Amino acid sequence: SELLQSGYRYFVLELSDCVLMDSTFLGVLAGFGLKLSSARDAEPAIELLNPNARISDLLDNLGVLHLFKITHGPLELAGKGEMQVPCAAAPTREEVTRACLEAHRTLMEINPANVSKFKEVTQFLAEDLKRIKEGAR
Repeated sequence: SELLQSGYRYFVLELSDCVLMDSTFLGVLAGFGLKLSSARDAEPAIELLNPNARISDLLDNLGVLHLFKITHGPLELAGKGEMQVPCAAAPTREEVTRACLEAHRTLMEINPANVSKFKEVTQFLAEDLKRIKEGAR
């Protein structure tokens, strides 16, 4: 989000060392891809470089593959491209739970077939978030 606010509009994630993605990360990534695609007239603004077959299949099964450009080969930075390493963060339990809930809701909104997969997870996360907020009072 910080890079987006700084003017970056195209992102490449090099996934050679990524064996698997969980549904929360996929939901966050899909939400970001949806946000960027709508700003670019539906053209994918996130390139996934070298995803393994398992990750590609998971993206396809969740109905979010269209949000990404899938490529294979060496990482090449064109033009003003530069590598950015994410900074470390220390989110609170409430922030993590909220992000997880939003990610799963995003997956359900993008593809209604995901509702049956994540309905119970979102209910649990919503209840957990409510407990966390009540405990903070």
